[in-house]
Amino acid sequence: MENLFNRKYIIQGLFIVVSLILIGQLFYIQVASDRYFLSANSNVLRKKYTFPARGVIIDRNNKVLVQNEPVYDLMVTPNLVKPFDTLALCKIIGIDMAGFHKRFNKARSQSRYQRSVFEKQLSVQTYAALQERLSRFIGFETQNRTVRHYPDSVAGQFFGYVKEVSDKDIEESNGYYRPGDYIGKSGVERQYNDVLRGERGVENTIYNARNVPQGSYLNGKFDTLATSGETLVSSLDINIQKLGEQLLKNKVGSIVAIEPSTGEVLAFVSSPSYDPNLMVGRQQGNNYMDIFRSPNRPFNVRPLSGYYSPGSSFKPLDDLIALQEGVIDPNTTFNCPGGYWAGNHFVSCEHVDGNISLRKGLARSCNTYACYVFQKLMTQKKFKNKIEAYDSWEAKVRKFGLGSKLDLDMPFERKGRLFTSEEYTKRFGKSWGYTTIISLAIGQGEMSATPLQMANIMAIIANRGYYIKPHLIKAIGEKKAVKKEYLVKNSVDIDLSHFEPVIDGMQDAVNAPYGTARASAIPNILLCGKTGTVQNPHGKNHSVFIGFAPRDNPKIAIAVIVENAGYGGAYAAPIASYITEQYLTGKISGGRLAQAEAMKKLVVLPDVPKPKIKWAPKGTDSTKIPVTLPASPENKIVNTKTTPTPLTQ
Repeated sequence: MENLFNRKYIIQGLFIVVSLILIGQLFYIQVASDRYFLSANSNVLRKKYTFPARGVIIDRNNKVLVQNEPVYDLMVTPNLVKPFDTLALCKIIGIDMAGFHKRFNKARSQSRYQRSVFEKQLSVQTYAALQERLSRFIGFETQNRTVRHYPDSVAGQFFGYVKEVSDKDIEESNGYYRPGDYIGKSGVERQYNDVLRGERGVENTIYNARNVPQGSYLNGKFDTLATSGETLVSSLDINIQKLGEQLLKNKVGSIVAIEPSTGEVLAFVSSPSYDPNLMVGRQQGNNYMDIFRSPNRPFNVRPLSGYYSPGSSFKPLDDLIALQEGVIDPNTTFNCPGGYWAGNHFVSCEHVDGNISLRKGLARSCNTYACYVFQKLMTQKKFKNKIEAYDSWEAKVRKFGLGSKLDLDMPFERKGRLFTSEEYTKRFGKSWGYTTIISLAIGQGEMSATPLQMANIMAIIANRGYYIKPHLIKAIGEKKAVKKEYLVKNSVDIDLSHFEPVIDGMQDAVNAPYGTARASAIPNILLCGKTGTVQNPHGKNHSVFIGFAPRDNPKIAIAVIVENAGYGGAYAAPIASYITEQYLTGKISGGRLAQAEAMKKLVVLPDVPKPKIKWAPKGTDSTKIPVTLPASPENKIVNTKTTPTPLTQ
């Protein structure tokens, strides 16, 4: 009996152990491991994603700027691959055997049972050759998609580029993106990615255990079609965009042109630029590094991230504030003996003008006149002290957009620089006064602006006191939707009556015999503008011009900066006049066309930075052994002794 009792518990124990093993195995198969699930899913139901074409981008005249071209991804499901002629496949798609094994191992590490990209973006020609022999490569298939094509090969910084998603992109997409998808990484492609990308489609197909397709799951009930992205209507005029890039070829700088009445950006030129088509296709990575290593930083979007002192182009703004404050009127005169003494600091002027008033002061770009105007603003009796006077002036300047972002519909805009009184006190202590910061009178010192901000100031003056927020995309989709913020007039609180005297001076700067931009006058068009010659601590002065045309009912406001080019009237003003005439009339007239062609060929480039040399310590094999160091912030030579230099126009 006792033996039977013991056998009973032994048998029960065996049943319990076997049951636990079976339960554990089932748990592992169904919960802990996805191997069998994936295998079953692969053998029963497979999802094939179809990719939408990104939205087309057109210019303001309905010319296609960005379109799509077909390419093909070669996909592989590692578990389905059978022995085949790998060398033949390598020859068709243009890789070597090491590249084949690298790609196959990567796909196998991702999943043996789900398909993944083996080689992306095969051309139509490669795809055609592959399709003829694809049946020999069991486990491989192709997937259609499109890539961007830029017919005019211009405006690289404006469009930006599209690139394969990163892990971070996937994580932040709330399940939308999968490995191998593409996303806008810069420019308009990034800013409007959500409307450009469209919606991915899916096809559900049933397979049997032998991996033979059995047809669509539930007759396609759960299939969806890919939906193309929305069309974007850009504000660009591609004709003047092209002309601007040609005029700035072999130069460093920027051109921004705005339609004053709408805030629409007509031209958005950053030089040096790059062909956006180089950032498409299988060589994208190599091309990116080549562009990145190019001198003068082609990826730098200068219109909204370049910092420049506005120089004398700031003077019309300061005069408007002075007229509004009542410290001057159009007939107020100051004597210019060739410069202005600010305490023990001398601000030189290009001319000895004698008694000079507002109109001629702007046309001649008189520094002395500008300094007296600033002095008047800073010493008004209604203010208790210099801090209150400066704060009032600073607030009025900021209304014109200096020192803050304009919120252009483009990523990575910078706000410029304009010191507060607190920052001056921190730098100079409590003893600073208007003579300390007199360089602000001529748009230098602790003041910098982006080319976009400079062009917007011209739009304000062209509109006689307001601006519409600048923007690059004027309408979205079939309904041509326009953002409400692009219909709002932003006032700078300057009375309408004060603009005409300032515009008189800007008109004379271009059209009067003594104007600083006289050589840039346009036949039968009144271009109003202001030159600037901006001091540059790292080389020759920058050439600056801002203006608008025509005087009555202006159609274009423009800012041009050419780095290291000298006087504003030498490079920036002529370039602005050619673009303005081209936009308003459709051509460049007479002998000016030959001048424009000559400007395209001129080379004005800063010297390439020389590598820094560090001498080895004494005691080495040679008394002095030069060691070349890369030019980097860490190796930057800082001059700790500074001496004041005369400020010029």
